[in-house]
Amino acid sequence: MLQIKAIKLQPQKPFTWASGWKSPIYCDNRVTLSYPSIRNFLREQLSAQIEELYGKPDVIAGVATGAIGIGMLVADYMKLPFVYVRPEAKKHGRQNQIEGHLEKDQKVVIVEDLISTGKSSLNAAAALNEAGAKVKGMVALFSYGFDFAVDNFEEAGIELTTLSDYNHLIEVAEKQGHFDSTETELLTSWRKDPSNWNHSN
Repeated sequence: MLQIKAIKLQPQKPFTWASGWKSPIYCDNRVTLSYPSIRNFLREQLSAQIEELYGKPDVIAGVATGAIGIGMLVADYMKLPFVYVRPEAKKHGRQNQIEGHLEKDQKVVIVEDLISTGKSSLNAAAALNEAGAKVKGMVALFSYGFDFAVDNFEEAGIELTTLSDYNHLIEVAEKQGHFDSTETELLTSWRKDPSNWNHSN
């Protein structure tokens, strides 16, 4: 993901998130969909993870919009039905929040591309539960591993498993020479307190 620049690291010239947070990292896992060998590898790894943890669920659910692509690939690979969950119900038409066919009591595993605070992911889980589905757990490509996100998932009772995380990313990126030890310190300090982080400190 570093090689195809799905993850960009700019400790000295941070990105600004929608929340207003300054961040030395920008993760866009949708870029992986443009690389057939990589997206196939990811769908196979996520599928294997799902089967190992939960067996074969009835439905795979993707979280709109970032995880629709990878979620559909996983569902196709596992030969399972697919639905996706919007942040909120549409204001028009059938006013669906969950798109696709979902029956009550079906076992669902949620696929995400990225976990930051976890709020949008857990909102999707809540919508599925409200629709009568049985959410077995969630798998994701990458997580920043914020302590408050971990707490959010524990509080909601949703098990989260990821293929990679921020700590592993930093370790690999430094070994590959993407940045030096000083920048590693900046990246580490950001994750400890992202809302108040300042790259000049």
